[in-house]
Amino acid sequence: MAYVTRLKKEYNERVIGALKEEFGYKNIMQVPKLEKIVVSRGVGAAVADKKLIDHAVEELTTITGQKSIATMSKKDVASFKLRKGMPIGCKVTLRGERMYEFLDRLVTSALPRVRDFQGIKATGFDGRGNYNLGVTEQIIFPEINIDKINRINGMDITFVTSAQTDKEAKSLLTQLGLPFKKK
Repeated sequence: MAYVTRLKKEYNERVIGALKEEFGYKNIMQVPKLEKIVVSRGVGAAVADKKLIDHAVEELTTITGQKSIATMSKKDVASFKLRKGMPIGCKVTLRGERMYEFLDRLVTSALPRVRDFQGIKATGFDGRGNYNLGVTEQIIFPEINIDKINRINGMDITFVTSAQTDKEAKSLLTQLGLPFKKK
């Protein structure tokens, strides 16, 4: 028997039925689902020090469990001493089992470690059913050894769903366990 993550099993057994009931979908294929999670990180100081990109790629790989890639600048910016093609960040796109594993770790172990945590803001929706979340410190993830990091950086986490509206996407993400702030 193949391994199925806890969150994917919960989605198939509970979330689909709850969303069908809430929005009145007639077909199971209409129910929105999480398509991918993109974790990205900008490293502006990498213009001066190239080793910072290597550290960022290594940390993102450790956090997500999948090899991350360096992102390159698209144009020259003289005021930042930036040339086209220089590495200025890193990203990783998670799909399938790894996506559900990362989301499970984010909700159960990383977000509760944020100081004075009261939930995530519900203002990060883009109007098309996708949600963006900014994390200010990478040390909230238990995979990161605080003694081995050279500087504290944040990262952006984008949840791409197949939902048509923000209301459907928020309901899906709430059902999957993302703790949104209560009004």
